Amino acid sequence: MKITDIKATTVTVPLEAPLRHANGCHWGRFVRTIIEVETDEGIVGLGEMGGGGESAEAVFRGLKSYLVGHDPARLEEMRFLISNPTASLYNNRTQILAALEFACLDILGQKWGVPVSEILGGRLQERVPFASYLFFRYPHPQNGEGEVRTPEQIVAQARLLKEQYGFTSHKLKGGVFRPEYELECYRALASALDGDRFRFDPNGVWSTETAIWFGQQIEGLRNDYLEDPVYGLAGMRRTREKVRMPLATNTVVVNFEQLAANVLDTAVDVILLDTTFWGGIRQCVKAAGVCETFQLGVAVHSSGELGIQLATMLHLGAVIPNLTFAADAHYHHLSDDVIAGGKFKYENGSIVVPSAPGLGVKLDRDKLARYAELYKRLGSYPYDQDPLRPGWTPTIPNNRWADPTDTRIPERILW
Repeated sequence: MKITDIKATTVTVPLEAPLRHANGCHWGRFVRTIIEVETDEGIVGLGEMGGGGESAEAVFRGLKSYLVGHDPARLEEMRFLISNPTASLYNNRTQILAALEFACLDILGQKWGVPVSEILGGRLQERVPFASYLFFRYPHPQNGEGEVRTPEQIVAQARLLKEQYGFTSHKLKGGVFRPEYELECYRALASALDGDRFRFDPNGVWSTETAIWFGQQIEGLRNDYLEDPVYGLAGMRRTREKVRMPLATNTVVVNFEQLAANVLDTAVDVILLDTTFWGGIRQCVKAAGVCETFQLGVAVHSSGELGIQLATMLHLGAVIPNLTFAADAHYHHLSDDVIAGGKFKYENGSIVVPSAPGLGVKLDRDKLARYAELYKRLGSYPYDQDPLRPGWTPTIPNNRWADPTDTRIPERILW
């Protein structure tokens, strides 16, 4: 079997409301690039990566000369062909490689009549548990709904998600408001949902001193971990010395060299594996094996997935024995998806691992076309900018916090 063509289509899919984070905002939608790898046997594999537009689509067109005629089963050769660590120093292709690996594994699963999880060693569980992913949110510009800004609104959002989806672990994305205010919100969340578990993530914008202070304030709560309270291995190491809870990261350990450095001089207790950021599902399985050897915790990170990447997260979660935490997912914030049959369904805080051959998902061609057209109309948005704070950017460590009493609605967001 040989690869005959690669197609890339950029889509934008609406969110329930704009999601605020430490470095900016998701302006009411996600932008993703959907990959289709075609073969001479008529099998088409699906992949997905974040971002998109003409530049992303051009990259995949440019890789045709590397991959047309290549056997999709030769995944390790493909890794070095397009992402050799020395040859690609100046054109990092890790996320591109991941999208292509997803598609090739999807092809192989369809060819062999088995789910991707069986190719990766066989599933250990049929369902993968997820945490709620709680954000401070701007109101929807059209109807004014969906705002999350106060402790009461955070609690209401968490209770609604728990009722709808069955979550018992809850993650609050912080770094937006001053730490004292976000501590108030986090404590209110933990008090309201007593008996559940919690995690907090300010995206690494605090000083080490603030990270230590905040960590010590929440030591009595049922914390899964404190995620990326400060940026860098040195800062994480200093924080870990003075805070009595696991520290987690998806920013300072995202490749094997960093993982080795963390093993030799531990700064992080829990590694959040991301099938895109690490370069594919197989790389995450390898990293999970290293973590198993050195008894580091493993969780699954969310990078703003649609259903194709969510399927890769499910297959990953099914096969690694040391996934001891509920996975992250932005998925429940989406209003729709591009996969046939509609969005994956949560039940009791978990999602069933697809059992159909390959990744187990197919494209809804009408929705793909609809959201590709929406992208052409709206274009991209500046992920690292806030629509109501023009010209703002956080310093690291940050001291430029948003105002929690600001009730404005970002009307200039396009929908």
